[in-house]
Amino acid sequence: MKITQTIIDEILVHAREGYPDEVCGLMAGRDGTISRVFRTTNIDKSSISYMMEPAEQFRAFKEMRAEGLELLAIYHSHPTSPAYPSQTDVRLAFYPEAVYVIVSLRKVGNTEVKGFRILDGKISEEVLEIIP
Repeated sequence: MKITQTIIDEILVHAREGYPDEVCGLMAGRDGTISRVFRTTNIDKSSISYMMEPAEQFRAFKEMRAEGLELLAIYHSHPTSPAYPSQTDVRLAFYPEAVYVIVSLRKVGNTEVKGFRILDGKISEEVLEIIP
């Protein structure tokens, strides 16, 4: 999965703005390269879980279709835990084609951004290649 530093910065800003709650959103693009972020509201309003606002999620998928983009990743933040899928993240991983990108804010000044594939309850790390 390829991603620009600008996109990374965009999701980091979102995570910091939403702190101490988790934030979430969708990432779209073509040919394995993320080119667009769709922020969504975390209707759980929780520091340990997220649920995307359905109308925002629907609108994002509609825009992706109109722009010829595909869902490549789903992102969310972990305000106080590592950038690794929780049991809840694994249980609710309904998009096997997507990379799950997690932003950890647990270490002040040292954020972590990691990607994972979650298939049939199994977690494998996905390399996020940062491109210009």
